[in-house]
Amino acid sequence: MTEHDRLSLQYAENSEGQEAAQQQGESQDAARPRAGMSPFAIVILVAVVGLLAVLGMQLINASQSQPRGGPAPDFTLEIFEELGGGTFTLSEHRGKVVVINFWASWCGPCRVEAPALQQVWEAYRERGDVILVGVDYVDNTQDALEYIREFGITYPNGPDLGTRISDAYHIQGVPETFVVGRDGNIFQFIYAGVTARELSNIIDRALAQQE
Repeated sequence: MTEHDRLSLQYAENSEGQEAAQQQGESQDAARPRAGMSPFAIVILVAVVGLLAVLGMQLINASQSQPRGGPAPDFTLEIFEELGGGTFTLSEHRGKVVVINFWASWCGPCRVEAPALQQVWEAYRERGDVILVGVDYVDNTQDALEYIREFGITYPNGPDLGTRISDAYHIQGVPETFVVGRDGNIFQFIYAGVTARELSNIIDRALAQQE
């Protein structure tokens, strides 16, 4: 073997050894476990997941529209002591037309329609088969009572504690009104404020409907 051949063979062996060593090093790097996420990264990840969950729930709630038919969700409302106290349970008034009005003292349109609601109540309360009930939504009790006194409201009203009732009816704001027929089904949904004439016409049609 010439000196040139010997050097060429040695170079080839060295190259193969270096390549093998490099491959072995890459294999060890691949097998070596990677460092875990930092605590800060974990906190950020948890926060992002939580935010996505909240947004998802909001989208679900937004997609649930107010009921416009079918059985009206039953509820029990604690009546303000200033209006006689006690409770109002919707299912106990089956056979009557029930007007459920969601309102709040901080709501401008509610203040506009308040006299109309009281006027309708005074026109129908002697019949015995029509009842109005006000559901006070996300309000301060003192402000709500001042509102009731200001507009001379005498029909049953009470606070929606924990928004249980408004959640059941999927309200999107106030005012919103539901007229429940004698059969316990929702007869009419009124998205915004209502006049005495409009509400009276709806009540009369509901009364004419057979149970």
